Amino acid sequence: MSSYAERPRVEPRPAGFLTDLLSIARRAIRQIPREPESVVPAVIVPAFFYVMNVGALSKVTHLAAGLDFKAFELPVSVVFAVTGVSRASSLVTDIQDGYFDRLCITPVRRLPLLLGLMMADFALVMALTIPVLILGLAYGVHFATGVAGMLVFMVLSGLWGLVFTGLPYSIALKTGNPSAVNSSFVLFFPITFLTTAFVPKQALAGWLATVATYNPMTYLLAGLRSLVSTGWDGSVIGQALVAVAAFGAVSMSLALLALRGRVRHR
Repeated sequence: MSSYAERPRVEPRPAGFLTDLLSIARRAIRQIPREPESVVPAVIVPAFFYVMNVGALSKVTHLAAGLDFKAFELPVSVVFAVTGVSRASSLVTDIQDGYFDRLCITPVRRLPLLLGLMMADFALVMALTIPVLILGLAYGVHFATGVAGMLVFMVLSGLWGLVFTGLPYSIALKTGNPSAVNSSFVLFFPITFLTTAFVPKQALAGWLATVATYNPMTYLLAGLRSLVSTGWDGSVIGQALVAVAAFGAVSMSLALLALRGRVRHR
């Protein structure tokens, strides 16, 4: 029998980028059903606002501008559902209990530590668009672009939800503080409400019109509304994609820089 010293040495080896990515994503997805408090409000709140706004403003907007407010407001409610939903709070928990540090001393690649969570987020926000979309259909909203447009509507909303997660993740990685991550939700309000959330852009005036012009969500909402009300408009949808990409370039850069700082610190 060979002695212990003669046995071959076993060393950990990197499993591959895709394997690392899927492993982190699977763990994050498995955690979602265990934390309903982070998912249920993301459905209830947008649905509540949609029902309340349609009930309160539908007749007024129709008389004043001939606007089908049910169709006009549906993209806003879907954006409400997907914006700010992320695993950033769970990431802070992993940082505080040392799990993130333990991952950092394994052969797992560093980028999947963030991208795996974002993959789970994308799956979640895509799922969150469905109940709000069903509510809009139940209210009588019809998509001018049909089923294909509905799918594009969901993907475009999901992409926005994905790029927005860069902000809470950057805060989570930079601070490791749950209070700071929870406070990051306040970023949602100026980005969402300083735009065409309740009235068309031509109805805005003064400083609000100026802010809305430079707000990426203005173009996102225009693209989503075109899919619902006016049909396929490549120019408007293209502007929405550019707005999402521009916002994502900033938010994802912040998240990646925070990840690099956290890993380097460890």
